[in-house]
Amino acid sequence: MDARLYWVAFNHVKGIGAVRMRALLDHFGNLERAWYAPPEALRTAGLSPRLVEAVLDARKRLHLDEIEDMLAQQHIRVITWEDEDYPFLLKNIDQPPPVLYLRGTMLPSDQMAVAVVGTRQVSAYGRRVTEHLASVLAQRGVTVVSGLARGVDALAHEAALNAGGRTLAVLGNGVDVIYPPEHQHLATRIEGQGALLSDYPPGTPPEATNFPPRNRIISGLAIATVVVEAGEKSGALITATFAAEQGREVFAVPGNITSPASRGTNRLIANGARPLLHPEDVLEVLDLAEVQHQQAVRALLPGNEVEATLLKIMGDQVLTVDEMCFLSGLSAEKVLASLAMMELKGLVRNLGGASFTTLREDTAFYVGG
Repeated sequence: MDARLYWVAFNHVKGIGAVRMRALLDHFGNLERAWYAPPEALRTAGLSPRLVEAVLDARKRLHLDEIEDMLAQQHIRVITWEDEDYPFLLKNIDQPPPVLYLRGTMLPSDQMAVAVVGTRQVSAYGRRVTEHLASVLAQRGVTVVSGLARGVDALAHEAALNAGGRTLAVLGNGVDVIYPPEHQHLATRIEGQGALLSDYPPGTPPEATNFPPRNRIISGLAIATVVVEAGEKSGALITATFAAEQGREVFAVPGNITSPASRGTNRLIANGARPLLHPEDVLEVLDLAEVQHQQAVRALLPGNEVEATLLKIMGDQVLTVDEMCFLSGLSAEKVLASLAMMELKGLVRNLGGASFTTLREDTAFYVGG
């Protein structure tokens, strides 16, 4: 049986998230042993009596062979922390989701991504800005990430698709449940030019409490987050907060000070977010202007001064992102953007836990498959 099914099984147990999943892995070595472990062993691994009962109940009601068949029939992929294709940027946030469900495809180029989010009650101004921004990003080879919601999210996805680019939609429900329902056609298009993603098991309904936590995945998949329009209590502001906590760049589109839809973005700017005056602002700050060219050239030589600096300080060592920021004096977003490109070019390897090593011929044997 595919080992990922045990990850899926534990993902169905409410209360078992990143911290407890890591504790189970550390204690048992793998989740198959944890799934079949006796209650006393689960308690020894750190699970509370309530969670032990929840695991025992899940064992009775879940049939892993049926789950496997359902995933195959629905064309749903499962990606876990242990998979090499787990999204690079997401793996480097605090407590990344242990399990991701995916419909569509993720490519190495999706590591160069920008989140575009905002209000559901988008104005004509917000519509124009969103469509222009997402279109320019997509044309430059940048993947657009959003949440499939009404308003700015849907406009960003559509503009990226219409520009022939790629887009990722992070859902607050199972990837087999499309919400809002009128976005079914849009979801199908996204599946063909990107992916639908969720850390909620298939079948999970779109409950209101699901959406704020999923915003950390939207920001976590992206090098930068752009908030186009947002009221003072908009969910897009939650995404911006997550992005800042993750060390990612936050941009906000300035708006009319009398417009309720711009109160949130104007407040973000007042609090230190970068004002977005043109799509090129994102490209310039994050060195993304040459993404398409860089992705086409998979040279084993550093492409710019930042890459050369990182290779020099790494040498044959294994270093974390924080250590590289300290040693290089570069910002976290600059280091993450460069590491993403360097991994695409085969210069470095992500070892997990925000640690990296160089991947030259003389050091390649240090990393596993």
